[in-house]
Amino acid sequence: MALVRSEEMEGAGPIIRRPLQEEVAARLRDLITQGIIPAGARINEVALGTQLGVSRTPLREAVRMLAGEGLVELVPARGAVVRRMSAKDMADSLAVLKALESLAARLACAEGTAEGIARVATLHAAMMERYAARDRLAYFKLNQAIHSAIVALGGNATLAWAHEAVQSRMKHIRFIGNAGEEKWAGAVAEHAAMIAALQARDGEELARVLCLHLDRTMERVRDVL
Repeated sequence: MALVRSEEMEGAGPIIRRPLQEEVAARLRDLITQGIIPAGARINEVALGTQLGVSRTPLREAVRMLAGEGLVELVPARGAVVRRMSAKDMADSLAVLKALESLAARLACAEGTAEGIARVATLHAAMMERYAARDRLAYFKLNQAIHSAIVALGGNATLAWAHEAVQSRMKHIRFIGNAGEEKWAGAVAEHAAMIAALQARDGEELARVLCLHLDRTMERVRDVL
């Protein structure tokens, strides 16, 4: 299946054309997030190049981008391998995310503009549309965008950088946390509570809900790990 450029997928409106290696990286990120390329698997450049309809040069550049994000490891004698996350890795990462998002919650409610908070609510509405359509990948991308947008509201660039560094390497684990209707519905309810707290500018409540959400993320993926 050849790679489809972003403007072709959107189908309407002006879309900025990204460099090819970024398009390839986005497709690879989706394959890893969904587990189509599983944890521990080697990135087969020949097969993937054929599947995506691209040469090895942009593919290698894309792999290097994902290695920088922590999704892929460059292993001597094996090449690029999808990073495997243990239960301890997951618990450690979630502990750091809880600290970062608790701080972000308080900053967002204190410093966020009304327009910024409205944009987060718009993302939530779009996410709910994808939930109703049971479009897990699109839902997940909007879910992650909401977490990043809440962090961005506080205006702390260092916090945003640290949050993105941890969040990016956990994409597959967070994605499988929505497997099954009951788990998915629980995550949706937690997100609704986040938006309510944000709109009320209740930083303590938003921090509490975010921490609860991350604790339950660990519960939702523990059996899989």
